[in-house]
Amino acid sequence: MSNRDWESLALLRNLSGFFLQDVSIPRLGYSSLTRDQSDSSAKTPLVEYTNSELKMRQNQCNNGPHLIRSHGAKVAQTYLYDWLILMLLGLALVVIHLIHPFYRYVGKDMMTDLKYPLKDNTVPFWAVPMIAVGLPIGVFIIVYLRKRDVCDLHHAVLGLLYSALVTSVITNTVKNAVGRPRPDFFWRCFPDGKDVYDQFGNVICHGENKVVDEGHRSFPSGHTSWSFAGLGFLSLYLAGKIEAFDRRGHVAKLCIVFLPLLVASLIGISRVDDYWHHWQDVFAGGLLGLAVATFCYMQFFPPPYHPEGRIPHTCSQDSEGLRTNARDSPNNEERTRNGVESQENEGTGNGCIGLSTSRTSSQTLEEMESGGR
Repeated sequence: MSNRDWESLALLRNLSGFFLQDVSIPRLGYSSLTRDQSDSSAKTPLVEYTNSELKMRQNQCNNGPHLIRSHGAKVAQTYLYDWLILMLLGLALVVIHLIHPFYRYVGKDMMTDLKYPLKDNTVPFWAVPMIAVGLPIGVFIIVYLRKRDVCDLHHAVLGLLYSALVTSVITNTVKNAVGRPRPDFFWRCFPDGKDVYDQFGNVICHGENKVVDEGHRSFPSGHTSWSFAGLGFLSLYLAGKIEAFDRRGHVAKLCIVFLPLLVASLIGISRVDDYWHHWQDVFAGGLLGLAVATFCYMQFFPPPYHPEGRIPHTCSQDSEGLRTNARDSPNNEERTRNGVESQENEGTGNGCIGLSTSRTSSQTLEEMESGGR
């Protein structure tokens, strides 16, 4: 053999020695592809770590370790855009309230249903935000002091404010667009009781403009929609917290769930008793407020009948995802073990990558050496 042949032979021998080294390749649940190491690592699959992580996350959601002082700013910053949109909704509500309502045609023959006396409100305007927003926030704070979960408090307050403001924007927009007269419209339009009509039979009001404008904002009822938006949200919140639909037959829990709805219904009934609204206005306002409250609640919390309905989505989704991973981990472990065994069967027992290549290289070296001799 020539010197060049001997140099090639030495190079191939060095390469074969490199490929024959033990190569450790990390896999899911295993530290190496070698037979000995795969047998030991198969005893400690990742499912144990996943179950511990799931248990830790569930404890965090159930015990509520996050406080306002330590995590409040971070949670609020995460939902910064939601708070900015909420402020824009408040600004839009002020602008909508300044818009002139539509003056619907009101003829003399229609006054029969519009001559109810002009009375004061049984539930004043300032009391509605206190009942529909202040009362639920008080309940949220009590739950926070008990659970110590700022995430739950933040989501409850943000969802409640969205429910109230979205309902108010929709209600006032429809009020101005419809322009339906209130049951006491006659005394708003004609404070002295002397009615005047134009050539088309429409009213010519000589009352205060502000009072007349308010007389054209009957449909739907703002008091009722606000009440059901806030207290309806509170009802869903309480249903989730006390697990009212846990299928254990404790019907007494429904008394707590129905109590906020009863208060909202009484507020709506007072609007009919005060002759500020027709019954259709109250009915539509209640449906509107309850529908918006349901949609806003579902954005932050699971349905009340959900097994994890007592915790926000940020906790329940993480727990559900971890639980799914825990169920899938044994399958992943089995697939990984099968993959390792198949790779081991392809080799000669070393379980190393490049084993077949190194065997071929060794055979080539032996043939070249025998040929050189």
